[in-house]
Amino acid sequence: MRVPTSVLVSAGLVGGYATARFTGVRPLGGVVLAAAGAASAVTWSKDVGPARTAGLLGLYLGAFGGSHPLAKKIGAWPSVGVVTAVTAGAAHCFADRPAARG
Repeated sequence: MRVPTSVLVSAGLVGGYATARFTGVRPLGGVVLAAAGAASAVTWSKDVGPARTAGLLGLYLGAFGGSHPLAKKIGAWPSVGVVTAVTAGAAHCFADRPAARG
């Protein structure tokens, strides 16, 4: 059974933040983030090719980085929610939908 990459990126961003926050071990949150990103990238590379994989992976990493300054303006959890929604939406539109995979 194929796990949609929108679910994987959501698990990476929300799960990575939650892991870091509740354990107090930021590198452990990074492991969650990296594992979900790697799993997504493998699926993307098989399904939608290198260019779209690069774009989606760049968005995923940019979402992680962008969540930090956004958190200073709207709070940590709202920031994680916003970047996760954008990233998961992009993964759905550009990789998970059957039409996106050609």
